[in-house]
Amino acid sequence: MSSSAWAEKEERQRKRVPWGVMALVLLTGLALIRNGSGEFDVGPPQPAPAAAADDRTPADGLAKAPSPLPYSVVDRVRIPAIRVDAPVVPVGLDTDGWVGAPPPDDPNLAGWFTGAVSPGEKGTAVVVGHVDNARGPAVFYGLGALKKGNRVEVLRKDGKTATFEVYDIQVFQKNAFPGDRVYGSRGTPELRVITCGGGFSQEYGYDGNVVVFARLAGVR
Repeated sequence: MSSSAWAEKEERQRKRVPWGVMALVLLTGLALIRNGSGEFDVGPPQPAPAAAADDRTPADGLAKAPSPLPYSVVDRVRIPAIRVDAPVVPVGLDTDGWVGAPPPDDPNLAGWFTGAVSPGEKGTAVVVGHVDNARGPAVFYGLGALKKGNRVEVLRKDGKTATFEVYDIQVFQKNAFPGDRVYGSRGTPELRVITCGGGFSQEYGYDGNVVVFARLAGVR
């Protein structure tokens, strides 16, 4: 099924019941994107030791916080600082209860987790992608190189582009993934962009996830 067909299906089926899926993620503290190829001499960049996270609310941190947007299916994600410009497909939970990821064969493909809100809505939206595959770096290979103040642009099917400003970048061990901190709603439109990170082993894959925290900064 094409990405547009998947998007149309998700939009037709969308009710507010996916919050139950999100609650499951919060309660279990699940990480996501459990592995990668790890086949390269130089691994992906990891977040630099962070200064204190900027936990200001948008009202404190921005001159005027944008109003939340209504629901819309996601079309593309762009992160200019690391040259990401990728189509987005919907993803849910896999059979083991982990947040899914887009098909790994396409290195330039991201996934929007439909168990949460859409980017720009009130709440925390989640976009995921692979760090690499067997052929080389994938869409979010450079995610750990982002810095506070970088922008993430999410193009929506309703024609609006939601622009988010990065305020923190962390790598979390998968066996101690802080689900509530990552996925929980702060009552305002936020975004998490997530990929694999940390150490790598052939048996278990990557042992962590790189998580980018961003808040809505503008709409056009």
